[in-house]
Amino acid sequence: MYGLVNKAIQELICQNHGQPTWDRIRETAGVPVESFVSMQAYPDEVTYALVGAASRELGLPVPALLEAFGQHWVHYTGKAGYGEIMRLAGTSFVEFLQELDNMHGRVAMSFPQLRPPSFECTDITPCSVRLHYFSTREGLAPMVLGLVRGLGELFAVRDLVIEHVVRREDGADHDELAIRWSRE
Repeated sequence: MYGLVNKAIQELICQNHGQPTWDRIRETAGVPVESFVSMQAYPDEVTYALVGAASRELGLPVPALLEAFGQHWVHYTGKAGYGEIMRLAGTSFVEFLQELDNMHGRVAMSFPQLRPPSFECTDITPCSVRLHYFSTREGLAPMVLGLVRGLGELFAVRDLVIEHVVRREDGADHDELAIRWSRE
C-alpha cells in the first residue's frame, strides 16, 4: 500500500493516543520507517503489521480499528490534497458511492502501483443502496464500513445504518453492505 495509507494510520493514532503510543506501535510492528512518503509504495505487510500492533497496543479488535480508520480516511484524504478529486466524484452520498471506481481510476494516474478495490451499487432507492466491495486484499471490509460512515458524515446523511450482509470471509467472492438512511 502507499505511504499515504500508513501516514493516515499514524495521524489517527497520534491524534487519539499520542506520539509515544505510535512509536510503541511502530516498534512492536517491526517497522523502522519513522516517516512514510505518501507517493511511495510499501509492502502490504507493513500496513497489516501496523494495524495488528495498534490493535494489541490499544486493546481494540482489528475490525474496530479498521472501521475507525476508514472513517478517518475520508476526512484525511480530503485534507491531504485529494479534496478536489473527491468533489468530482459526486454531489450526493449515493452518487459518490457509484463513482468510487472512476475516482480510483483518476487517483491511479498519480499512483501507478495502486491496486484499488472495486465497488458496485445495486438496489438503489431514495433511502437505501447495496454496496458490493471487491478486493484482492483480505480482511479490509471493516475499513469499508468506516469509509461509508465517513462519507455519510461528509454528505450529512441522517440515521445511517450499515449492515454487512455478505462476507468474503464466509466464502463469498466479495463483501456486500446493505446501507439505509432516513429521508429528509
